[in-house]
Amino acid sequence: MNRIGDWLFAHRPIVLAVFLLASLALGLSATRLGVDTSFGKHLPRRHPFMQIFKKHEAEFGGANRLLIAVRARSGDIFSTSFMETLKAATDAVFFLPGVNKASVRSLFTPNVRFIEIVEGGLAGGNIVPADYRGSDADLARVRANVLKSGIVGRLVANDLSAAMVSAELVEIDPRTGKRLDYLEVARLLEERLRKPFTNEAVEIHIIGFTKAIGDVADGATDVLIFFAVAFLLSALLVYVFIHSIRYTVLLLACSTLAVVWTLGLLALLGFGIDPMSILAPFLVFAIGVSHGLQVVNASGAAIQDGEKKEEAARSAFRQLATPGAAALASDCVGFLMILLIDVQIIQDLAVTMSLGVAAILFTNLVLLPVSMSYAPPAAGYRRRIRAAAEARQPLWRRLSRLASGPAAAAMLLLALIVAGGGFVVARGHVIGDVHAGVPELRPDSRYNRDSAVITERFAIGVDVLTVIVETKANACVDFAFLDRVDDFAFRMGQVPGVRSTISLPQVSRGLNASFNEGHPKWRTLPRTTKTLVQSVAPIQTSTGLLNADCSVMPVLIFTNDHRAETIDRVVAAVRAYAARHESGGLRFQLAAGNLGVMAATNALVRDTQVEMLVWVYCAVIALCLLAFRSLRGTLCVVLPLALVSVLAFALMALLKIGLKVSTLPVAALGVGIGVDYGIYIFNRMKRALDDGAETVEAFRQAMATTGNAVLVTGLTLALGVSTWIFSDLQFQADMGILLTFMFLANLAGAVLLLPALARLLFGARVQDPAAPADGSRP
Repeated sequence: MNRIGDWLFAHRPIVLAVFLLASLALGLSATRLGVDTSFGKHLPRRHPFMQIFKKHEAEFGGANRLLIAVRARSGDIFSTSFMETLKAATDAVFFLPGVNKASVRSLFTPNVRFIEIVEGGLAGGNIVPADYRGSDADLARVRANVLKSGIVGRLVANDLSAAMVSAELVEIDPRTGKRLDYLEVARLLEERLRKPFTNEAVEIHIIGFTKAIGDVADGATDVLIFFAVAFLLSALLVYVFIHSIRYTVLLLACSTLAVVWTLGLLALLGFGIDPMSILAPFLVFAIGVSHGLQVVNASGAAIQDGEKKEEAARSAFRQLATPGAAALASDCVGFLMILLIDVQIIQDLAVTMSLGVAAILFTNLVLLPVSMSYAPPAAGYRRRIRAAAEARQPLWRRLSRLASGPAAAAMLLLALIVAGGGFVVARGHVIGDVHAGVPELRPDSRYNRDSAVITERFAIGVDVLTVIVETKANACVDFAFLDRVDDFAFRMGQVPGVRSTISLPQVSRGLNASFNEGHPKWRTLPRTTKTLVQSVAPIQTSTGLLNADCSVMPVLIFTNDHRAETIDRVVAAVRAYAARHESGGLRFQLAAGNLGVMAATNALVRDTQVEMLVWVYCAVIALCLLAFRSLRGTLCVVLPLALVSVLAFALMALLKIGLKVSTLPVAALGVGIGVDYGIYIFNRMKRALDDGAETVEAFRQAMATTGNAVLVTGLTLALGVSTWIFSDLQFQADMGILLTFMFLANLAGAVLLLPALARLLFGARVQDPAAPADGSRP
């Protein structure tokens, strides 16, 4: 590192020229970065549920459903003006980009029909007849057709106050041949549906992944405000700490440059920014400020000791190159461990943060000290920082007592009590969504209000788990098979949290009753093949209840919500039934529908959370061993991190924040960023201890130098992310709470617990000057 530093400072003009050219190129590349989101990025692609989902997606559609409820503010739907609005809304949905036109269903589409028994046999037709003109007689016919069709609760509200338009979206826009622009579709839903059709008589409610991600993107625009606030807070705290406008500007400029490099590299590699990870650039800036403060602090200490600006910058590089590289490598490895989560949106976040940390290695550990070598300190700078250092000495002396025997024993005992309590509470954390509605949005958001209205008035919603029943060909005319499917659907309907179910046998029973004058006693499955053919034949494959050869019969299970406990309960019920009744080629396969995606995602998080953290900690331990050459020193850094991880899960349990793909990375982020504090403090302690200083004195020296900057860094990071708590997006607020806690808790662990561990593991004195260099005791 010394040789690298000597070369860098001997060729400063070349170094600055290279950085200038790289910054211009990456800045130009960053201008081409766009927002990139898709439904497929949220799928756990290799999970068994998703294999079933993909296998049958072409026949039965995907999980990316769109529901538009047209609701009469008063009265029912059977009025001329309402029906005109519903027809116009259906047409608007039909012509939205990315809509699978065959999947559009409403009272005005030909795939929604009724069947009735008349004197001459069967009669049926469209719900809204072709000769409909809006007269009272026509409206009466439509009402009668609706009541005969069995769609009340599905396409018509239970109280007849609203009608539904449903559709599915495809991943590739057939018009352009490119990936569907979900944000554009979300915008068109507002412009072509909500705005033109909402009036004093009608209200529009829209739910579905596309609308949810659009609302998330709208809320994410506030990130610029949070970035500006965090920038100003960082500038203020940095200036108060380092007492120099020049060095403050250089530090913030290099940290901002790291963000530009990150965005430029993302665009260069073909990535985009997803609304769900829009805050990643801010984290890059915050980490950059964290490491840059160490550089400025070390350079200021050298200037305070009388060194010139160039030698002070060179000295800062020499002191911090190894611990800074180790800390950033720990950050980078921690972020790369997120790649274990087989969900593209999380893997994209891992790539973004890893590129950001790599950029910080160059901009804040190389460019910043080289730039500072050209910036002479202002008049009175040495006097100001010396006065500030002397003013803080009483604080460091009091903190250093934490490394004494009695204080260390008390701190360790307190840590054990807190760890035990945290572990007990953390066992109550929930994997998946804890609240109804879309948890990424505030409970009172328009989307969640729309979702509540649809859930209240319809027997279905966007939350559906589709169980794929696979069997032999023509099984739908075999009573034994059809009866088993019917029994399955019935029993799933009794599971708490299930609103309703739809299956082929249910519709077939209704048709059988229709063939027998509608008498209730005939609402059952015929036992003969010929009669079954009669009651199944009218059910078309477009209903999504069977395939062409009747070897697959999906069962749709609609739930009240998509909370984790609801999903787990339904999935467990399906598996229990399948374990008892799968035989003779009859298989109940999980799962399709949006709840199938969520169930797979929750299972992935459950299986991955421990593995990810184990690998993160293994990487951090390996890098600390490499940097310190001491197992006991590594434990001093890692054990406080482990305590904070336990407490973070406990906090999630207390605040009812579910562990899911949007919050699981926080654990890795907290460890990756939090390890920086311990590495910088222990690195300085080790140098003093290697010179023969006592533990108390070594900790005092560490706090008077690098620990000084660590305190400011922790406060800066915590204040910056705390602004997210006021976001319009619930998941940003949750991340703000968790990261603020983890930054402050990791800071407390490095300042309060680390010295106590050092006293326990090393004693009052780590080693004599003649002791082995690896820190082991003779």
